[in-house]
Amino acid sequence: ASAFLVGTTPLGRIGVGWATLVDVRASPATEPSLHVVEVDDGLRRVHAMAGEGVGASRRAALGELLGRSTQREQRLLRGILGGELRQGALAGVLTTAIAKAADVPVTSVRRAAMMAGDLGEAAVAALTGGGAALDSVTLRPSRPVQPMLASPGSSVAEAMAEAGEAQVDWKLDGIRLQAHRSGDDVSLFTRNLNEVTARLPGVVDIVRAMPGGDLVLDGEAMGLMDDGSPRRFQDTAGDFSADRDGDVPRGSGRGDGLAAFFFDVLHVDGAPVHDEPLSVRRDLLAATVPAVSRLPSIVTADVAEAEAFLGRAISAGHEGVMIKDLDQPYEAGRRGKGWRKVKPVYTLDLVVLAVEWGHGRRRGLLSNIHLGARASSGSTNEFVMVGKTFKGMTDEMLRWQTERFSALKIAEGSGRERHVVHVEPVQVVEIAVDGVQASTTYPGGVALRFARVKRYREDKAAGDTDTIDAVRSLL
Repeated sequence: ASAFLVGTTPLGRIGVGWATLVDVRASPATEPSLHVVEVDDGLRRVHAMAGEGVGASRRAALGELLGRSTQREQRLLRGILGGELRQGALAGVLTTAIAKAADVPVTSVRRAAMMAGDLGEAAVAALTGGGAALDSVTLRPSRPVQPMLASPGSSVAEAMAEAGEAQVDWKLDGIRLQAHRSGDDVSLFTRNLNEVTARLPGVVDIVRAMPGGDLVLDGEAMGLMDDGSPRRFQDTAGDFSADRDGDVPRGSGRGDGLAAFFFDVLHVDGAPVHDEPLSVRRDLLAATVPAVSRLPSIVTADVAEAEAFLGRAISAGHEGVMIKDLDQPYEAGRRGKGWRKVKPVYTLDLVVLAVEWGHGRRRGLLSNIHLGARASSGSTNEFVMVGKTFKGMTDEMLRWQTERFSALKIAEGSGRERHVVHVEPVQVVEIAVDGVQASTTYPGGVALRFARVKRYREDKAAGDTDTIDAVRSLL
């Protein structure tokens, strides 16, 4: 129930998204009959399906489950499975609700969820055993915890003004990696707490060879070229998905393949240290992890020095920097101001080619926009699609664009694309991106990364938009 309330399943993603759900049609039941456990069982069966024809099997099973659901229950289930549940009460609110229901401090529930890596387990402890059960949930090597997250910072100066003297780390464009060692056993987990130990035998060897006893480290896995420079993110992801020893470096932790760089320690020499300030954990990390496997880092109160460090990170091909409060404990699963990420933001003027009808809270509104760049510097009416986004849109903007693009409609999609409205390519929008990456999805060979709407440009015509060559220059 806790998982459903925060918009997911106890298994996380189960291989079903909107692309599958759009093809599943079932008449709703007139009376409610489903219990939480029955829904959980049904979704677990869907998750376990594999082999030839798995798509059809999943659609059939989902159709049966939705056929037993009322109209409101169908809407809830589609929101959970599509990742679009917007009922205004996610993890933070549910944590408080669990504490009130069990009559225990909310800090106890939050701490147990952090240690277990699962709010559901904390809910079970609180509601069946109260405070004593919550206190018994502790950080244990081999059981992953939710990673601490960073808030965005607009600039180094702004982030430093809040932190004062701070630790400044390079921010890599890799895959979050949590390493656990219990005795001789090493386990590796991703940001989503999926175990990936078998994919990174080289990293396992490195962690196993570190001094001390039981150990929990937080870090990043990244693909490297022969000269130590970073590979593109999609190449890192490709290597990460390859279950082949030959793709993974051994020994030094760097090479033409995947390497691990650690930036924090949560448990060392058999004792938890996540509640210690970062200044203490920093020293423990240096005493445990060899320099070649640590993230480049400085401690400074000087904005100019931190900005120069950011410049070196960008020059080396990385995303930016993380600025961290030295007094901050490790708050797993929380996104606070103790960690701030600062990276360059690029803006592009693009044209809207199509819009998709929204789901969940955006039902009835035109939401996700398809973005195009001019085909060449000499063309004013040919555009190449480079991505989509629904981020950065206020309620007022959603209402405006629904009216605007309804007036610009030239065609509606059909089949699996029936939720798409194609429009005249005349509306210019300013898009902020973190960069672009090579892609075979779009005809221009590139795709936008973390695109979000800044504003619509009424002062620009479609012929004034950025060209596909300008977008490619950000590779």
